[in-house]
Amino acid sequence: MGIGHRKSMARAAGITAVALVLTAGTVGAAGAVGAAPEGDGAKRSGVNRLEGVWRADGYGTIVEIHGTALTTYDVTRNSCTPGVTSAEQFGAPLPGGAVRYGTPGEPFAQLTVTPHGRHRAVYAKDPGTGTRTLERLPGGLPARCALPVPDDPVAVFDRFWDSFEENYPFFAVKGVDWHAERAAYRPTVTAENLVDTIIAMVKPLQDSHVALLRANPGGGYTTFFREMRDGTVAPTAQLLTTVLPPISAQLAVPEQPFGNGLLGVGELPDGLGYLRVSAFGDYVDQGGQQDQEAELDKAVGALLDRPRATPLRGVVIDARVNAGGSDALAVRLASRFTDRPYLAYRKVARNDPADPAAFTRPQSVTVRPAPGATRFTGPVALLTSGSTVSAGETFTQAMMGRSPHITRIGENTQGVFSDALARRLSSDLVLLLPNEEFLTPAGTTFDGPGIPPDVRTPVFTKEELAGLKDSALTEARRLLTAGAGHQ
Repeated sequence: MGIGHRKSMARAAGITAVALVLTAGTVGAAGAVGAAPEGDGAKRSGVNRLEGVWRADGYGTIVEIHGTALTTYDVTRNSCTPGVTSAEQFGAPLPGGAVRYGTPGEPFAQLTVTPHGRHRAVYAKDPGTGTRTLERLPGGLPARCALPVPDDPVAVFDRFWDSFEENYPFFAVKGVDWHAERAAYRPTVTAENLVDTIIAMVKPLQDSHVALLRANPGGGYTTFFREMRDGTVAPTAQLLTTVLPPISAQLAVPEQPFGNGLLGVGELPDGLGYLRVSAFGDYVDQGGQQDQEAELDKAVGALLDRPRATPLRGVVIDARVNAGGSDALAVRLASRFTDRPYLAYRKVARNDPADPAAFTRPQSVTVRPAPGATRFTGPVALLTSGSTVSAGETFTQAMMGRSPHITRIGENTQGVFSDALARRLSSDLVLLLPNEEFLTPAGTTFDGPGIPPDVRTPVFTKEELAGLKDSALTEARRLLTAGAGHQ
Protein backbone atom coordinates (compact mmCIF):
# COMPACT_ATOMS: atom_id res chain seq x y z
CA MET A 1 0.00 0.00 0.00
CA GLY A 2 3.04 2.23 -0.07
CA ILE A 3 2.79 3.88 3.32
CA GLY A 4 5.17 4.69 6.11
CA HIS A 5 2.20 4.27 8.39
CA ARG A 6 2.61 7.41 10.30
CA LYS A 7 0.80 7.30 13.63
CA SER A 8 -1.95 4.75 14.05
CA MET A 9 -0.10 1.75 12.72
CA ALA A 10 3.42 2.81 13.59
CA ARG A 11 2.82 3.03 17.31
CA ALA A 12 3.89 -0.14 19.06
CA ALA A 13 1.03 0.31 21.48
CA GLY A 14 -1.19 2.28 19.16
CA ILE A 15 -3.87 -0.36 18.86
CA THR A 16 -6.94 1.50 20.09
CA ALA A 17 -8.84 4.68 19.71
CA VAL A 18 -7.19 5.75 22.94
CA ALA A 19 -3.73 5.43 21.46
CA LEU A 20 -4.78 7.53 18.49
CA VAL A 21 -5.88 10.31 20.80
CA LEU A 22 -2.82 10.10 22.99
CA THR A 23 -0.37 10.72 20.19
CA ALA A 24 -2.40 13.28 18.30
CA GLY A 25 -0.57 16.53 17.76
CA THR A 26 -1.90 20.04 17.67
CA VAL A 27 -5.04 20.17 15.60
CA GLY A 28 -6.00 23.09 13.43
CA ALA A 29 -9.16 24.18 11.62
CA ALA A 30 -12.36 25.60 13.01
CA GLY A 31 -13.45 24.17 16.31
CA ALA A 32 -10.20 22.32 16.92
CA VAL A 33 -7.27 22.53 19.27
CA GLY A 34 -4.67 24.97 18.05
CA ALA A 35 -7.15 27.45 16.55
CA ALA A 36 -5.99 31.01 16.95
CA PRO A 37 -7.48 32.63 20.09
CA GLU A 38 -9.60 35.67 19.56
CA GLY A 39 -9.48 38.88 21.56
CA ASP A 40 -9.94 38.67 25.31
CA GLY A 41 -13.36 40.26 25.08
CA ALA A 42 -14.55 37.55 22.70
CA LYS A 43 -13.09 34.86 24.93
CA ARG A 44 -14.73 36.23 28.07
CA SER A 45 -18.18 36.66 26.55
CA GLY A 46 -20.59 34.15 28.06
CA VAL A 47 -18.00 32.39 30.22
CA ASN A 48 -19.77 33.34 33.46
CA ARG A 49 -22.51 30.82 32.68
CA LEU A 50 -19.94 28.07 33.19
CA GLU A 51 -17.86 29.70 35.91
CA GLY A 52 -17.62 27.37 38.89
CA VAL A 53 -17.10 23.74 39.86
CA TRP A 54 -18.93 20.79 38.31
CA ARG A 55 -19.14 17.07 39.03
CA ALA A 56 -19.57 14.60 36.16
CA ASP A 57 -22.23 11.91 36.34
CA GLY A 58 -19.92 8.91 36.17
CA TYR A 59 -16.26 9.17 35.09
CA GLY A 60 -15.05 10.10 38.60
CA THR A 61 -14.27 13.65 37.50
CA ILE A 62 -14.64 17.17 38.85
CA VAL A 63 -14.34 20.04 36.37
CA GLU A 64 -13.33 23.52 37.52
CA ILE A 65 -13.85 26.49 35.19
CA HIS A 66 -12.37 29.82 36.20
CA GLY A 67 -12.19 32.65 33.70
CA THR A 68 -10.90 31.10 30.50
CA ALA A 69 -9.22 28.12 32.20
CA LEU A 70 -10.61 24.59 32.60
CA THR A 71 -8.98 21.98 34.83
CA THR A 72 -10.08 18.51 35.90
CA TYR A 73 -9.66 16.47 39.08
CA ASP A 74 -9.74 12.69 39.43
CA VAL A 75 -12.05 11.70 42.26
CA THR A 76 -12.42 8.44 44.19
CA ARG A 77 -14.00 7.79 47.57
CA ASN A 78 -10.57 8.25 49.10
CA SER A 79 -8.86 10.91 47.02
CA CYS A 80 -9.13 13.98 44.82
CA THR A 81 -6.09 14.70 42.67
CA PRO A 82 -5.32 16.93 39.67
CA GLY A 83 -6.35 15.22 36.43
CA VAL A 84 -4.73 15.10 33.02
CA THR A 85 -6.79 17.89 31.46
CA SER A 86 -5.78 21.52 31.79
CA ALA A 87 -7.04 23.68 28.96
CA GLU A 88 -7.76 27.24 27.90
CA GLN A 89 -10.81 28.57 26.11
CA PHE A 90 -10.23 29.44 22.49
CA GLY A 91 -12.52 31.38 20.21
CA ALA A 92 -15.78 33.05 21.13
CA PRO A 93 -18.57 31.03 22.75
CA LEU A 94 -20.74 29.18 20.27
CA PRO A 95 -24.53 29.61 19.96
CA GLY A 96 -26.20 28.52 23.19
CA GLY A 97 -23.16 29.43 25.26
CA ALA A 98 -21.02 26.41 24.38
CA VAL A 99 -17.33 27.04 25.02
CA ARG A 100 -14.43 25.23 23.35
CA TYR A 101 -11.29 24.41 25.30
CA GLY A 102 -7.92 23.14 24.21
CA THR A 103 -4.19 23.17 24.77
CA PRO A 104 -1.91 22.85 21.74
CA GLY A 105 -0.03 19.58 21.91
CA GLU A 106 -2.06 18.23 24.84
CA PRO A 107 -4.06 15.18 23.69
CA PHE A 108 -6.33 15.08 26.74
CA ALA A 109 -7.52 18.66 26.25
CA GLN A 110 -9.89 18.82 23.30
CA LEU A 111 -13.44 19.41 24.49
CA THR A 112 -16.56 21.57 24.49
CA VAL A 113 -18.74 22.47 27.49
CA THR A 114 -22.32 23.62 26.93
CA PRO A 115 -24.48 25.12 29.71
CA HIS A 116 -27.98 23.74 30.21
CA GLY A 117 -29.50 26.18 32.65
CA ARG A 118 -27.61 27.41 35.70
CA HIS A 119 -26.84 24.12 37.44
CA ARG A 120 -26.29 21.67 34.60
CA ALA A 121 -23.90 21.44 31.66
CA VAL A 122 -22.76 18.93 29.07
CA TYR A 123 -19.10 18.03 28.52
CA ALA A 124 -18.16 16.61 25.12
CA LYS A 125 -14.75 15.35 24.04
CA ASP A 126 -14.00 16.50 20.49
CA PRO A 127 -14.71 14.52 18.44
CA GLY A 128 -16.86 11.84 19.99
CA THR A 129 -20.19 10.06 19.91
CA GLY A 130 -21.27 10.71 23.49
CA THR A 131 -21.34 13.38 26.19
CA ARG A 132 -20.96 13.64 29.96
CA THR A 133 -23.52 15.36 32.17
CA LEU A 134 -22.12 17.92 34.62
CA GLU A 135 -23.90 19.07 37.79
CA ARG A 136 -22.78 22.24 39.55
CA LEU A 137 -21.23 21.86 43.01
CA PRO A 138 -22.62 24.86 44.89
CA GLY A 139 -19.95 24.64 47.58
CA GLY A 140 -17.13 24.97 45.09
CA LEU A 141 -14.07 22.75 44.94
CA PRO A 142 -14.03 20.18 47.76
CA ALA A 143 -11.36 20.98 50.33
CA ARG A 144 -9.56 17.70 49.85
CA CYS A 145 -8.89 18.61 46.18
CA ALA A 146 -6.59 21.40 47.36
CA LEU A 147 -4.51 19.19 49.64
CA PRO A 148 -0.99 18.06 48.68
CA VAL A 149 -1.02 14.80 46.71
CA PRO A 150 0.91 11.99 48.41
CA ASP A 151 3.28 10.36 45.95
CA ASP A 152 4.61 7.45 47.99
CA PRO A 153 4.26 3.95 46.45
CA VAL A 154 1.32 2.85 48.61
CA ALA A 155 -0.62 6.06 47.88
CA VAL A 156 -0.06 5.60 44.14
CA PHE A 157 -1.13 1.95 44.44
CA ASP A 158 -4.29 2.96 46.27
CA ARG A 159 -5.22 5.51 43.57
CA PHE A 160 -4.66 2.83 40.95
CA TRP A 161 -6.75 0.23 42.80
CA ASP A 162 -9.56 2.69 43.61
CA SER A 163 -9.71 3.85 39.98
CA PHE A 164 -10.40 0.30 38.81
CA GLU A 165 -12.65 -0.59 41.74
CA GLU A 166 -14.95 2.37 41.12
CA ASN A 167 -14.94 2.54 37.31
CA TYR A 168 -14.08 -0.78 35.63
CA PRO A 169 -17.23 -2.66 34.52
CA PHE A 170 -15.74 -5.99 33.47
CA PHE A 171 -14.28 -7.81 36.50
CA ALA A 172 -17.03 -10.42 36.38
CA VAL A 173 -16.69 -11.18 32.68
CA LYS A 174 -12.90 -11.33 33.09
CA GLY A 175 -13.13 -13.61 36.13
CA VAL A 176 -10.91 -11.37 38.30
CA ASP A 177 -11.43 -10.86 42.07
CA TRP A 178 -10.13 -7.32 42.45
CA HIS A 179 -10.38 -7.33 46.24
CA ALA A 180 -8.31 -10.49 46.44
CA GLU A 181 -5.73 -8.90 44.15
CA ARG A 182 -5.44 -5.92 46.49
CA ALA A 183 -5.03 -8.13 49.53
CA ALA A 184 -2.27 -10.10 47.83
CA TYR A 185 -0.27 -7.23 46.33
CA ARG A 186 -0.68 -4.13 48.51
CA PRO A 187 1.52 -5.38 51.41
CA THR A 188 4.39 -6.00 48.99
CA VAL A 189 4.43 -2.61 47.21
CA THR A 190 7.71 -0.70 47.14
CA ALA A 191 9.10 2.12 45.04
CA GLU A 192 11.13 -0.41 43.09
CA ASN A 193 8.31 -2.82 42.24
CA LEU A 194 5.33 -0.44 42.01
CA VAL A 195 5.01 -0.43 38.22
CA ASP A 196 5.66 -4.17 37.94
CA THR A 197 3.00 -4.76 40.59
CA ILE A 198 0.44 -2.71 38.67
CA ILE A 199 1.24 -4.59 35.47
CA ALA A 200 0.96 -7.95 37.23
CA MET A 201 -2.53 -7.01 38.45
CA VAL A 202 -3.95 -5.74 35.15
CA LYS A 203 -2.30 -8.20 32.78
CA PRO A 204 -4.79 -11.02 33.55
CA LEU A 205 -7.61 -8.74 32.37
CA GLN A 206 -6.31 -9.08 28.78
CA ASP A 207 -7.95 -5.75 28.07
CA SER A 208 -6.19 -3.70 25.40
CA HIS A 209 -8.03 -0.59 26.58
CA VAL A 210 -6.01 -0.79 29.79
CA ALA A 211 -2.69 0.98 29.37
CA LEU A 212 0.14 2.61 31.30
CA LEU A 213 1.84 5.72 29.97
CA ARG A 214 4.82 7.78 31.01
CA ALA A 215 5.00 11.53 30.57
CA ASN A 216 7.74 12.58 28.18
CA PRO A 217 10.13 15.34 29.34
CA GLY A 218 9.36 17.34 26.20
CA GLY A 219 5.59 16.83 26.43
CA GLY A 220 3.18 14.11 25.44
CA TYR A 221 3.10 10.50 26.61
CA THR A 222 4.63 7.14 25.73
CA THR A 223 2.63 3.94 26.16
CA PHE A 224 4.78 1.23 27.73
CA PHE A 225 2.15 -1.38 28.64
CA ARG A 226 -0.88 -2.74 26.83
CA GLU A 227 -2.07 -6.34 26.57
CA MET A 228 -3.99 -7.99 23.74
CA ARG A 229 -6.45 -10.84 24.28
CA ASP A 230 -4.76 -14.23 24.19
CA GLY A 231 -4.50 -15.65 20.69
CA THR A 232 -4.76 -12.28 18.95
CA VAL A 233 -2.21 -10.01 17.32
CA ALA A 234 -1.89 -6.25 17.55
CA PRO A 235 -2.81 -4.40 14.32
CA THR A 236 0.62 -3.00 13.59
CA ALA A 237 2.10 -1.60 10.41
CA GLN A 238 4.18 -4.75 10.07
CA LEU A 239 1.09 -6.97 10.25
CA LEU A 240 -0.70 -4.93 7.61
CA THR A 241 2.29 -5.11 5.28
CA THR A 242 2.37 -8.88 5.78
CA VAL A 243 -1.28 -9.47 4.91
CA LEU A 244 -1.56 -7.24 1.85
CA PRO A 245 -0.13 -9.73 -0.71
CA PRO A 246 -2.87 -12.39 -0.36
CA ILE A 247 -5.48 -9.63 -0.50
CA SER A 248 -3.93 -8.10 -3.61
CA ALA A 249 -3.85 -11.51 -5.27
CA GLN A 250 -7.66 -11.49 -5.46
CA LEU A 251 -8.15 -7.90 -6.60
CA ALA A 252 -9.08 -7.32 -10.24
CA VAL A 253 -8.16 -3.63 -9.88
CA PRO A 254 -5.29 -2.89 -7.46
CA GLU A 255 -5.82 -0.81 -4.36
CA GLN A 256 -5.80 2.95 -4.58
CA PRO A 257 -4.46 4.21 -1.23
CA PHE A 258 -5.99 7.06 0.75
CA GLY A 259 -5.45 8.52 4.18
CA ASN A 260 -1.73 7.85 4.56
CA GLY A 261 -2.39 4.34 3.29
CA LEU A 262 -4.77 3.54 6.14
CA LEU A 263 -7.59 3.32 3.59
CA GLY A 264 -7.52 1.33 0.37
CA VAL A 265 -10.04 1.07 -2.46
CA GLY A 266 -9.96 -1.67 -5.08
CA GLU A 267 -12.14 -3.84 -7.28
CA LEU A 268 -12.84 -7.55 -6.99
CA PRO A 269 -14.05 -9.71 -9.87
CA ASP A 270 -17.77 -10.07 -10.65
CA GLY A 271 -18.68 -6.44 -10.01
CA LEU A 272 -17.70 -6.32 -6.32
CA GLY A 273 -16.06 -3.34 -4.63
CA TYR A 274 -13.36 -3.59 -1.97
CA LEU A 275 -12.72 -1.10 0.85
CA ARG A 276 -9.91 -1.64 3.36
CA VAL A 277 -10.18 0.37 6.58
CA SER A 278 -7.06 0.00 8.73
CA ALA A 279 -7.84 2.81 11.19
CA PHE A 280 -10.38 5.51 11.90
CA GLY A 281 -8.02 8.46 12.04
CA ASP A 282 -4.56 9.76 11.20
CA TYR A 283 -5.63 10.10 7.57
CA VAL A 284 -3.94 13.50 7.29
CA ASP A 285 -0.78 14.83 8.93
CA GLN A 286 -2.11 18.33 9.53
CA GLY A 287 -5.65 19.48 10.21
CA GLY A 288 -8.65 18.76 12.35
CA GLN A 289 -11.63 16.46 12.32
CA GLN A 290 -13.08 18.03 9.18
CA ASP A 291 -9.90 17.14 7.30
CA GLN A 292 -10.09 13.55 8.57
CA GLU A 293 -13.71 13.36 7.45
CA ALA A 294 -12.86 14.78 4.03
CA GLU A 295 -10.19 12.12 3.43
CA LEU A 296 -12.55 9.33 4.50
CA ASP A 297 -15.23 10.74 2.20
CA LYS A 298 -12.73 10.87 -0.66
CA ALA A 299 -11.93 7.17 -0.25
CA VAL A 300 -15.57 6.13 -0.05
CA GLY A 301 -16.33 8.32 -3.04
CA ALA A 302 -13.63 6.52 -5.04
CA LEU A 303 -15.44 3.27 -4.26
CA LEU A 304 -19.04 4.33 -4.81
CA ASP A 305 -18.70 7.03 -7.47
CA ARG A 306 -16.29 5.24 -9.80
CA PRO A 307 -17.77 4.99 -13.33
CA ARG A 308 -18.83 1.41 -14.12
CA ALA A 309 -20.58 -0.31 -16.99
CA THR A 310 -22.85 -2.05 -14.47
CA PRO A 311 -23.71 -1.09 -10.87
CA LEU A 312 -21.87 -2.60 -7.93
CA ARG A 313 -23.25 -6.03 -7.01
CA GLY A 314 -21.82 -5.87 -3.52
CA VAL A 315 -19.07 -4.41 -1.33
CA VAL A 316 -16.46 -6.07 0.87
CA ILE A 317 -15.31 -3.90 3.79
CA ASP A 318 -12.07 -5.25 5.23
CA ALA A 319 -11.45 -4.25 8.87
CA ARG A 320 -9.35 -7.27 9.83
CA VAL A 321 -6.31 -5.10 10.62
CA ASN A 322 -7.88 -2.02 12.18
CA ALA A 323 -6.07 0.00 14.85
CA GLY A 324 -9.15 1.90 16.02
CA GLY A 325 -9.48 5.65 16.23
CA SER A 326 -12.50 7.95 16.16
CA ASP A 327 -15.94 6.47 16.80
CA ALA A 328 -17.36 9.52 15.04
CA LEU A 329 -15.51 8.57 11.85
CA ALA A 330 -16.74 4.98 12.24
CA VAL A 331 -20.36 6.14 12.37
CA ARG A 332 -19.69 8.45 9.42
CA LEU A 333 -18.53 5.48 7.34
CA ALA A 334 -21.58 3.45 8.33
CA SER A 335 -23.78 6.35 7.15
CA ARG A 336 -22.63 5.70 3.56
CA PHE A 337 -24.22 2.23 3.58
CA THR A 338 -27.83 2.92 4.61
CA ASP A 339 -30.88 4.80 3.39
CA ARG A 340 -32.65 4.86 6.75
CA PRO A 341 -31.65 5.86 10.30
CA TYR A 342 -31.06 3.06 12.80
CA LEU A 343 -29.55 2.51 16.24
CA ALA A 344 -25.80 1.87 16.24
CA TYR A 345 -25.48 1.28 19.99
CA ARG A 346 -26.23 2.86 23.34
CA LYS A 347 -23.45 4.09 25.62
CA VAL A 348 -23.48 3.94 29.42
CA ALA A 349 -20.78 4.53 32.04
CA ARG A 350 -20.38 3.32 35.61
CA ASN A 351 -21.52 6.05 37.98
CA ASP A 352 -21.66 4.59 41.50
CA PRO A 353 -18.35 3.65 43.17
CA ALA A 354 -20.14 1.24 45.50
CA ASP A 355 -22.37 -0.45 42.92
CA PRO A 356 -20.83 -2.12 39.86
CA ALA A 357 -24.32 -2.50 38.38
CA ALA A 358 -25.11 1.25 38.42
CA PHE A 359 -24.67 3.16 35.17
CA THR A 360 -25.49 6.52 33.64
CA ARG A 361 -28.59 6.98 31.54
CA PRO A 362 -28.07 5.33 28.12
CA GLN A 363 -27.09 7.63 25.25
CA SER A 364 -28.27 6.42 21.87
CA VAL A 365 -25.89 6.73 18.92
CA THR A 366 -27.72 6.68 15.60
CA VAL A 367 -26.47 5.97 12.10
CA ARG A 368 -28.17 8.39 9.72
CA PRO A 369 -27.96 8.30 5.92
CA ALA A 370 -25.15 10.58 4.75
CA PRO A 371 -26.80 13.65 3.22
CA GLY A 372 -25.79 14.71 -0.26
CA ALA A 373 -23.49 11.73 -0.83
CA THR A 374 -23.68 8.50 -2.80
CA ARG A 375 -24.83 5.66 -0.55
CA PHE A 376 -24.67 1.92 -1.16
CA THR A 377 -27.61 -0.08 0.17
CA GLY A 378 -26.91 -3.43 -1.49
CA PRO A 379 -25.18 -6.52 -0.08
CA VAL A 380 -22.16 -5.92 2.17
CA ALA A 381 -19.69 -8.38 3.66
CA LEU A 382 -17.58 -7.17 6.59
CA LEU A 383 -14.31 -8.95 7.36
CA THR A 384 -13.13 -8.96 11.01
CA SER A 385 -10.48 -10.59 13.18
CA GLY A 386 -8.87 -10.35 16.60
CA SER A 387 -6.85 -7.47 15.14
CA THR A 388 -10.08 -5.49 14.68
CA VAL A 389 -9.82 -3.19 17.69
CA SER A 390 -11.76 -0.41 19.39
CA ALA A 391 -13.32 1.91 16.78
CA GLY A 392 -12.99 -0.97 14.31
CA GLU A 393 -15.34 -2.81 16.66
CA THR A 394 -17.74 0.07 17.25
CA PHE A 395 -17.93 0.33 13.45
CA THR A 396 -18.76 -3.38 13.28
CA GLN A 397 -21.43 -2.93 15.95
CA ALA A 398 -22.77 0.13 14.15
CA MET A 399 -23.17 -1.89 10.95
CA MET A 400 -25.09 -4.69 12.66
CA GLY A 401 -28.35 -2.73 12.74
CA ARG A 402 -28.23 -2.10 9.01
CA SER A 403 -30.90 -3.46 6.71
CA PRO A 404 -30.27 -5.42 4.59
CA HIS A 405 -28.12 -7.34 7.05
CA ILE A 406 -24.37 -7.32 6.54
CA THR A 407 -22.56 -10.65 6.64
CA ARG A 408 -19.64 -10.70 9.08
CA ILE A 409 -16.89 -13.08 8.03
CA GLY A 410 -13.66 -14.15 9.71
CA GLU A 411 -13.02 -14.20 13.46
CA ASN A 412 -14.18 -12.46 16.65
CA THR A 413 -13.07 -8.87 17.08
CA GLN A 414 -10.76 -7.95 19.97
CA GLY A 415 -13.50 -7.14 22.51
CA VAL A 416 -12.76 -3.54 23.64
CA PHE A 417 -15.18 -0.68 23.03
CA SER A 418 -15.12 1.96 25.77
CA ASP A 419 -13.50 5.35 25.46
CA ALA A 420 -10.43 5.81 27.67
CA LEU A 421 -10.74 7.12 31.20
CA ALA A 422 -7.38 8.72 31.99
CA ARG A 423 -6.07 8.76 35.56
CA ARG A 424 -2.89 10.51 36.67
CA LEU A 425 -1.34 8.14 39.21
CA SER A 426 1.79 10.20 39.82
CA SER A 427 3.73 13.07 38.31
CA ASP A 428 4.96 10.88 35.44
CA LEU A 429 2.57 7.91 35.35
CA VAL A 430 -0.85 7.86 33.69
CA LEU A 431 -3.34 5.00 33.70
CA LEU A 432 -5.96 4.40 31.02
CA LEU A 433 -8.94 2.16 31.69
CA PRO A 434 -12.42 1.59 30.20
CA ASN A 435 -15.49 2.58 32.20
CA GLU A 436 -18.23 2.43 29.54
CA GLU A 437 -20.37 -0.23 27.93
CA PHE A 438 -21.61 -0.11 24.33
CA LEU A 439 -24.99 -1.80 24.51
CA THR A 440 -26.82 -3.79 21.87
CA PRO A 441 -30.61 -3.31 21.51
CA ALA A 442 -30.96 -6.30 23.87
CA GLY A 443 -28.83 -4.54 26.49
CA THR A 444 -25.81 -6.83 26.18
CA THR A 445 -22.20 -6.06 25.26
CA PHE A 446 -19.39 -7.73 23.33
CA ASP A 447 -16.64 -6.70 25.76
CA GLY A 448 -14.22 -9.53 26.38
CA PRO A 449 -14.85 -12.09 23.63
CA GLY A 450 -15.56 -9.51 20.91
CA ILE A 451 -18.18 -9.54 18.15
CA PRO A 452 -18.45 -13.01 16.56
CA PRO A 453 -18.67 -13.48 12.80
CA ASP A 454 -21.69 -14.90 11.02
CA VAL A 455 -19.33 -17.10 9.03
CA ARG A 456 -16.12 -18.25 10.70
CA THR A 457 -13.05 -18.70 8.49
CA PRO A 458 -9.28 -18.74 8.95
CA VAL A 459 -7.76 -15.25 9.00
CA PHE A 460 -4.15 -14.70 7.94
CA THR A 461 -2.76 -17.96 9.27
CA LYS A 462 0.86 -18.83 8.50
CA GLU A 463 -0.31 -21.44 6.03
CA GLU A 464 -2.60 -19.03 4.21
CA LEU A 465 -0.01 -16.26 4.09
CA ALA A 466 2.60 -18.66 2.72
CA GLY A 467 0.20 -19.82 -0.01
CA LEU A 468 -1.14 -16.31 -0.80
CA LYS A 469 -4.59 -17.54 0.26
CA ASP A 470 -7.32 -15.52 1.92
CA SER A 471 -10.25 -17.71 2.97
CA ALA A 472 -12.29 -14.86 4.43
CA LEU A 473 -12.10 -12.75 1.28
CA THR A 474 -12.80 -15.78 -0.88
CA GLU A 475 -15.89 -16.60 1.18
CA ALA A 476 -17.09 -13.00 1.01
CA ARG A 477 -16.85 -13.07 -2.77
CA ARG A 478 -18.70 -16.36 -2.91
CA LEU A 479 -21.56 -15.15 -0.73
CA LEU A 480 -21.94 -11.82 -2.47
CA THR A 481 -21.90 -13.26 -5.98
CA ALA A 482 -24.36 -15.98 -4.90
CA GLY A 483 -26.70 -13.33 -3.51
CA ALA A 484 -26.32 -14.57 0.06
CA GLY A 485 -24.59 -11.48 1.36
CA HIS A 486 -27.89 -9.72 2.01
CA GLN A 487 -29.63 -12.50 3.87
